[in-house]
Amino acid sequence: MPRFLPEPPHRHGTAATTAVVLVNLGTPDAPTAPALRRYLKQFLSDPRVVEIPKPLWWLILNGIILNTRPKKSAAKYATVWMPEGSPLRVHTERQAKLLKGLLGRRGHHLTVTWAMRYGSPSIPDTLAHLKAEGAKRILIIPMYPQYAASTTATVIDDACRWLTKTRNQPEMRFTRNFHDDDGYLGALEKSVRKHWQANGALGDHDRLLISFHGLPKRSLTLGDPYFCECHKTGRLLAERLNLKPEQFQICFQSRFGKAEWLQPYTAPTLHEWGTKGVQRVDVICPGFVADCLETLEEIAQEGRDDFIKAGGKAYHYIPALNEDDAWISALANIAEQHLAGWSTRTVADPHALETSARQAIKFGAHA
Repeated sequence: MPRFLPEPPHRHGTAATTAVVLVNLGTPDAPTAPALRRYLKQFLSDPRVVEIPKPLWWLILNGIILNTRPKKSAAKYATVWMPEGSPLRVHTERQAKLLKGLLGRRGHHLTVTWAMRYGSPSIPDTLAHLKAEGAKRILIIPMYPQYAASTTATVIDDACRWLTKTRNQPEMRFTRNFHDDDGYLGALEKSVRKHWQANGALGDHDRLLISFHGLPKRSLTLGDPYFCECHKTGRLLAERLNLKPEQFQICFQSRFGKAEWLQPYTAPTLHEWGTKGVQRVDVICPGFVADCLETLEEIAQEGRDDFIKAGGKAYHYIPALNEDDAWISALANIAEQHLAGWSTRTVADPHALETSARQAIKFGAHA
């Protein structure tokens, strides 16, 4: 087996281009059990995601989880599936198109596309396509505001694995996080205030729940900064909204298994609030810049049921930033910060490219 991937044909006189790739978690190809099984197997086989000894986890994953969870997850996906596909896929593709348009209006000449860490389009396939199209400089933006080894780092891992198999490597850069970025926080603030304009401000017996995806507590003790970055995002958002400490709570959702995870947990908090007289809860999930199964089903649907059944009166899920103008503008700013130093505002001179190609052929290059 060759050590390196085959190189695409080199075309002399072709301008080097720059590309931006938005990468999110991933999604099954369809809301069906077979599609979910393929997706979950890839996702849950990543040692960055599940840090359990491989032989033990193999037995759990293949003997239990992949035989029970796909059908249940497929039914949940079916409740949020859009005509164009899964919400995460649809919103990520739209974000890439909007970002390309905005960067173009700001004077940049580059390609903007998207990929998924698990499922398709994969990171290696996307990078190979960009390379074949002439991209010599690639910026990868993991769409996770808060850094975690199980999210941002595994995107970087996958891209770097592709680099190790590539003979003629492009330049590559990565963003690490943007949990305290002013534009990102401003977009979150705008989304909450827009919601309050439509539904009324919080009363004395109401709360804003700022909920993030959960991770095992062990990740924090091992040095992962995710917990701290989530708290910073939540604190800065609450300050922008002029909330008192008793008016909001930062929580963590999606606990899986028996181990202790980051606390406080979202579902028990909602239940407790319902039993203690909290009348209304507004929920925002700042860790998700695009809506997905977790936000639309677990938070918007299951969370509502937990709160209302416990005695709550009103429950509102505030959608992810998705295609919001303020967010796309913030994303463009983040991209520009990391594109600095790369030539993206000039267009190659066709005459100079043609001259370069003739010179190369003159000295023995293939036409």
